[in-house]
Amino acid sequence: MKKIIAPGICLRAYEADDADVFAAVVRESVETVGRWMGWCHADFNSDHAREWFAACDKAREEGTAYEFGIFSEDGKVLLGGAGLNMISKLHNYCNLGYWIRQSEQDKGIATRATMLLADAGFKQLDFNRIEIVAAEGNINSIAVAKKVGAQLECLARNRLIVGGVPVTAAVHSLLREDWQASLTYDVQK
Repeated sequence: MKKIIAPGICLRAYEADDADVFAAVVRESVETVGRWMGWCHADFNSDHAREWFAACDKAREEGTAYEFGIFSEDGKVLLGGAGLNMISKLHNYCNLGYWIRQSEQDKGIATRATMLLADAGFKQLDFNRIEIVAAEGNINSIAVAKKVGAQLECLARNRLIVGGVPVTAAVHSLLREDWQASLTYDVQK
């Protein structure tokens, strides 16, 4: 999958021309996103973005992750990022992660992107289980997990590293047999 288009939103693979904008969006978001994700820092630049894009392309080719930029429906305005990653082929599940640029937070974008990715994960990639793992205290990410119907399974000690320190994280799950969403979107491979 390289692109998912739905009313009001486009999830697509990053392109080389996105590097400068991606870097600017990351720097804009240090205060909120950077608190939880170490890659989001004030020195993030276009070279870092291109390295990330190359890693995303390689992972997509290998089937080990499907990372997307979250864009406006026309694919032009970068709103954040989301992906299906940490794929276990043996156990047929993955992680679903997301982040939204600071100026676009609290508009339902993460929820819409998460719904689309979960639906595609179940219907296009045939996963049995999708996990959403958010650091304890990351109330915005935990709220998104709840809004999409993910069930809190546990608080896992030392599950994530935040600021170089192991922290407890809330582990939520979505299961294919429970998935009820009826979404309209177009997937391009």
